[in-house]
Amino acid sequence: MNNSVTNTARLLGAGLRALLVLTLATGVIYPLVVTGLAQALFHDKANGSEITYDGKVVGSSLIGQQGYSLDYFQSRPANGLGTNSVNTRYKLILSGATNLSADNKKLIASVEEAKAKVVKENSVPGYTVEPSQVPADAVTSSGSGLDPDISPAYARLQVHRVAERNHLTVASVEQLVNDHTDGRTLGFIGEPRVNVLELNTALKALVTGN
Repeated sequence: MNNSVTNTARLLGAGLRALLVLTLATGVIYPLVVTGLAQALFHDKANGSEITYDGKVVGSSLIGQQGYSLDYFQSRPANGLGTNSVNTRYKLILSGATNLSADNKKLIASVEEAKAKVVKENSVPGYTVEPSQVPADAVTSSGSGLDPDISPAYARLQVHRVAERNHLTVASVEQLVNDHTDGRTLGFIGEPRVNVLELNTALKALVTGN
């Protein structure tokens, strides 16, 4: 009986020590090491790729925003966004695609409506936008509805409106777009792009002198 109790106690002791060691290694040391490396090597990404203006965080470079006034560059449409209909206690925005086919009448109608809006909003005295100039990303949403980037073509199409509304020269706004145009990743992955939040933050700084 004494040997059985002793063996049980030893097993319990060994199990407890193993639990403490594993908890310390995987629950404390490992997270601290990973967090430390992330902060040291990828500080910006580890903190959410934040964009700041005047000392305040205004968003993330990874998440597109809606609701810009016409004084600023517009993002892609966000037709893939929806609202939470299950737990209505909280107002949650859900990300996703519309899943409409290319020949869907609803999609075609929304694209034509969006194109007409882009033409109207960006045509200013001395500069008229033609429907053929409107790029696809100006009238369609991304799969998530949260694409933070637009094409350089869509950014350039908005230059004259932004310049007029902010009393800036077209050349200065064009230069702003050029300065915030990123090429293909590693020179061959993806397409050239312009981050809208970064561009609008730089625009506000140019207008206010901050």
